[in-house]
This record gives sequence, C-alpha cells and structure tokens, in this order.
Amino acid sequence: MPVSSDETAAKADAAGIGTQSSKKREKPKESTAEMIRSFLFAVLLALVFRSVAYEPFHIPSGSMLSTLYEGDYVFVSKFSYGYSRYSFPFGLKLFEGRLMERLPERGDVVVFRLPSNPSIDYIKRVIGLPGDTVQMKHDRLYINGQLVEQTRRGEVAVTSIHGDKRAIRRFEEVLPGGHSHIVLDQTPDGNLDDTPAYTVPEGHYFMMGDNRDDSADSRYRLPDGSAPVGFVPFENIVGRADMVLLSFNTSMSLFRPWEWVHAFRSGRWFRIIE
Repeated sequence: MPVSSDETAAKADAAGIGTQSSKKREKPKESTAEMIRSFLFAVLLALVFRSVAYEPFHIPSGSMLSTLYEGDYVFVSKFSYGYSRYSFPFGLKLFEGRLMERLPERGDVVVFRLPSNPSIDYIKRVIGLPGDTVQMKHDRLYINGQLVEQTRRGEVAVTSIHGDKRAIRRFEEVLPGGHSHIVLDQTPDGNLDDTPAYTVPEGHYFMMGDNRDDSADSRYRLPDGSAPVGFVPFENIVGRADMVLLSFNTSMSLFRPWEWVHAFRSGRWFRIIE
C-alpha cells in the first residue's frame, strides 16, 4: 500500500536516518556569547605567542642596510635573552629586571625600547658589551682600543626615499669574538665617523646601525649634547631579530594594484639575519 510523505519521514526518523530538513533542525547554532569567547581566546593565544615566542616587527628606515631593508618584516625571538617588562604588551612594570636571563652577544641584531622614549622600538646591532670602550676614529671602529678588522666587499646600489640611486661602499667587519657582518660607508668624513671614547656601563649595551653614516644609534648626540639612544639598558632589549619573514618595496602604492607583484622582494623572504 502506498504511504504518504509524512509517513515516510516518520519511519525514517524512527530508523535513525532522518531527512535533510530534520538534520538541519537538529544542528545546534553557535550563540553570540560562544563566538565572543572564541574570538577572545584567539586574541589571547596571539598575545601569548607574541609575548613568549616571536613577535613580528616592521623595518621603517635604512639604518641597518644592507642587512635589513626598509619594508622588511622580521621575526624577533622573545626568549633569546629571557623576559623583561618590555617583552609584554604595553610594557607594564610587572617585575624588576629579567626572568630566565641570557646575555646578548656582540654582533647580535636586537630590537629594543628607546631609552629616551620607551614607547618607540629601535633595531640595531650590539657592538659594545658592558665594560667595553667603543670609539670611531677616522671612519674606523675601535673596541677596547683595538682596530676592528675590515675588508672591502665592493659596492651596493641603494635607492633613496626620493627615488635616487647611488653606489655605496660595502665592507665586511669582523668583531672581537669572530662575528662578521656587512656595513655600509657612504662617505669617509661622516658626522659619526669620529667620536669620543664611550665606556659602556654595567648592565648596558652600545648599539650601532650597519649603515654607519645614516643611523641614529649610541654614537648620536643632539646639538644640546643629549643622547636619544645612548647606552641601552639590558631591561630595554625586547629580543633578537632572527629572520626576515617578508619584504616589500615601500614605494609601492596601494592605489596601483598592478605594481604589487613587483613590490614583493621574494628573494628576501625567510632570510636568516646574521
């Protein structure tokens, strides 16, 4: 005997099969409160990851050329030196000093909070350790009275913010302890090529940019004699820059999407920082 559709649905439900419409009715819906909890949990995970593992930073200037380019996005290791108040969002003073402390090494590229304005992040290379004497004399770096080894490595073409290109001399510098890296020297008589001898206090570090004639670093002094960077307290160091994650040409315009593909510096992606 033929049966109606209602009878068929009832039999299917009794057999545990169910129709498509009944399945839809049985599927629970996520409440607004659950969605908010999921979002807050995701935000919390991101904050924890940025605080204890790696945090991305954007390079806004050419002071670290040719190691880092303007438009690079770098991963900074938070656990390399342990944790200070500046390892966490907003720099809240939850404790003194550092937890799980490990000291930076000469030659490390680090992100730190500017001593004169801790709301600003800087990235430079560690040149002077606590107790060191650092000086620039006639365009050359001296550490503890010893001339740092330097070898000419050709030139690099650099484009200014105005679009001008010029060749700048490259040198390989070998710091005490054996760490080597490339520095740029734009002119033999730059403003920072002759400095007093700076003795680094205990618990502080002397920072310099690899683009030696275009870097506001520990050498730099304002006309009134004040030092925006000066000696950087260990507490102000956020972490060590380990990798260039992504890189984009900053001359790219958001309003000209056909330029975006050419703005990707794919050759710099996932590059280890030395």
